[in-house]
Amino acid sequence: MDTRYQHILFSYEDGVGRIVLNRPDSLNSMTETMHADIRTALDFMEAQADLRGLILTGSGRGFCAGQDLTERAPLPPGEKRDLSRGLKDNYAPLVLRLRALPAPVVCFVNGVAAGAGVSLALACDLVYAVQSARFIQAFTRIGLLPDAGGTQTWLQLVGRQRAMGASLFAEPVSAPLAEQWGLIWKCIPDEMLEDTLQSVHARLASGPTRAYAATKQALYAASNNTLADQMELEGMLQKSLGLTDDYLEGMRAFAEKRAPHFTGR
Repeated sequence: MDTRYQHILFSYEDGVGRIVLNRPDSLNSMTETMHADIRTALDFMEAQADLRGLILTGSGRGFCAGQDLTERAPLPPGEKRDLSRGLKDNYAPLVLRLRALPAPVVCFVNGVAAGAGVSLALACDLVYAVQSARFIQAFTRIGLLPDAGGTQTWLQLVGRQRAMGASLFAEPVSAPLAEQWGLIWKCIPDEMLEDTLQSVHARLASGPTRAYAATKQALYAASNNTLADQMELEGMLQKSLGLTDDYLEGMRAFAEKRAPHFTGR
């Protein structure tokens, strides 16, 4: 693990980065320092030619409780805080960078995810959650609305009624129910967290990296494209993938009835 960071743990191995939110005593609630640490880690990964994936998780018994409200100092009487500044400076750039990263971003929700912590998890491309995890859109409990992209991701993933109910009334959604709804990819036993994480790390490190990136690009583009536009995009991406070493290796492996050895090129 890289020791330069204060509020995260960061490592990079086999082309796969791992960011662990590391304020367990505060359920890994987000601070300015944590945002700065994540930006530095993303700067590093974006500069790596061998980048093949990113895994995001939390330390301790929770994934992320959202914004650390204790970091906001009380204002003088009569003054009010502009909450859009933190969104513009920290959360929006973070969510957009995760979506734009040219490699899969896989989140492992190891415990409760609340508020912006839910939005952070759902900004990732794929989400696993341990069985004991819960997702809580806690914003209305303090008189706010879901942010950091939460109003869009919930709606897209689970539909208006479920998104509205979870957001209006801040009712916890268990990991098994989240899987049933399609909010997450898989609910896993708590004791399988590390084994599953290591398995995903291995798949990212040995997978067809450019095919993963193209698949991510195409799926995110689909909701805004017409069918004709989407098929044109698929053709463009498929053309580029057909020129890769990984495609040639995949075809050879298929013909030889063996597992492919992808290099990410």
